[in-house]
Amino acid sequence: MERLALATHAGRIKVVGTLVCIGGTMIFTFYKGHEIVIWSMDINLLRKYSHKNSHFLHRNTRTQLLGSVLALCSTISFAQWLIFQTKMTKDYPCQYSSTALMSIMASIQSTAFALCKERVWSQWKLGWDIKLFTALYSGVVTTGLVLTLTACCVRMRGPLFVSIFNPLGLLLVALAAMLLLDEKLHLGSILGGALIVCGLYMVLWSKSKELKTMTQQPPPPPPPPEESHSIDVAKSLVSGDTCDEIS
Repeated sequence: MERLALATHAGRIKVVGTLVCIGGTMIFTFYKGHEIVIWSMDINLLRKYSHKNSHFLHRNTRTQLLGSVLALCSTISFAQWLIFQTKMTKDYPCQYSSTALMSIMASIQSTAFALCKERVWSQWKLGWDIKLFTALYSGVVTTGLVLTLTACCVRMRGPLFVSIFNPLGLLLVALAAMLLLDEKLHLGSILGGALIVCGLYMVLWSKSKELKTMTQQPPPPPPPPEESHSIDVAKSLVSGDTCDEIS
């Protein structure tokens, strides 16, 4: 659905910007480097769950391969969803009802999966803590607001314009973790974030140039009336009409 247009300068910049953005994401994810302390607010919303988190991480180090495969499947599914959403909005441009239908189906699937995995009913209770805030934020913001705005942006600008902003979420997560979970930044985070921003700017610049070029192209001129009349006369003669019928 996206034209590479490698023969043009904007097309080459778009491909290079995408590769730079992917490279920055890889550096951000797999390379840490030296720890960099900018500031610390000494806020950790998960402090009272720290002993549970350490046990959870230690227990799940054996399933890193499974987690990587599931993350890859999730990424492929999201990319396909963007393409399907682009095609669907041409015939059904109603973001609110489509988001509601997706949320209902996701709720049914999530409930069935949770019932299979969690049999202790005490874990289903929500109190006035981070669990309740997480559930509300996931339902209202992540599902309701983000999916609706994503579908609207896909309809207006296409799937590439939306997907190129996904690596920017790594920077927001790193900043939120530093402010709310008392985590530290590393050199890889800063280098990867800089590459992500540069790649994002390159892709957006190339897309703006392509959009400007498309809007500046004049529409094809209509055929002159004399030529269209002569074509109609030729068709009538071939079909066997008389000169009186043609006139």
